[in-house]
Amino acid sequence: MLEVANVSRSFGGRRALDDVSFTVGDGRMTGFVGGNGAGKTTTMRIILGVLSSDAGSVSLDGRALTPADRALFGYMPEERGLYPKMKVAEQIVYLGRLHGMSRAAASSNTERLLQSLSLTERADDTVESLSLGNQQRAQIAAALVHDPEVLVLDEPFSGLDPIAVESVQGVLTEYASRGVPVLFSSHQLDIVERICDDLVVIAGGSIRASGSKTELQAEHGGSRYEIELSVDAGWLRDVDGVTVVDFDGGYALFEVNGAAATSGAEAAADADAVAQGVLAEALRRGHVRRFAPEHLSLTQIFKEVVR
Repeated sequence: MLEVANVSRSFGGRRALDDVSFTVGDGRMTGFVGGNGAGKTTTMRIILGVLSSDAGSVSLDGRALTPADRALFGYMPEERGLYPKMKVAEQIVYLGRLHGMSRAAASSNTERLLQSLSLTERADDTVESLSLGNQQRAQIAAALVHDPEVLVLDEPFSGLDPIAVESVQGVLTEYASRGVPVLFSSHQLDIVERICDDLVVIAGGSIRASGSKTELQAEHGGSRYEIELSVDAGWLRDVDGVTVVDFDGGYALFEVNGAAATSGAEAAADADAVAQGVLAEALRRGHVRRFAPEHLSLTQIFKEVVR
């Protein structure tokens, strides 16, 4: 497990990171999201040792990171870092050799990665001749060629079409299935929602939310419920402690008043008690086709926690 604990960093008089803490579990795909300038890249650079922190620590499996540990990381920066005039396969083999791999091992891994990323046909092309999307896939192959034990990827899906996204997703999922912790940043929240196990939201250099998708959806959507009845649901407007947010005949989306004013387990218990009362009344009035808490999308959660 990769752990970032109480990390702070300032540049001049500007506080870029303020007491940042989160974990990336073994075999977990962790999406790291935030607006431009939120602190994602600075955090990743501190994890990799490219930048130092003013306070806090980064550890792996409970021990402080050493240069030897970081040599086993796979890092993809947001900026393109490949040699434009080198051939794709030649360059990835070269980078594997820099990691201490034998030529045979580096060549084998390069061939496998290019096939997985649908780049085999471009293996002998120079990087500068590739489209931006193919350059991105080559950059990902370069980060993975040495079979890293931790992955830290800054905007790996940037510039990729849907088919390329699927290819990259498949490769990263394969690494996670081996137990590798995978941390990746992205502005594409629909992709993050689809593939991540856990989410970390940063804004203004501070962590605003972190946890599994199900935990965050329960925490931030726990005061809203959907109900669908075989009869008109208009009676919900007269229930104490409830505000109807959306209504269409037998369907209603309602919010438990005051749940947002409390927090954590207390809020969840209060909201659930009111919701169960609504459900009991609905069962008395007619057939209940559906009743469930509203599951917010990660986009909705992101907007809620950063405003």
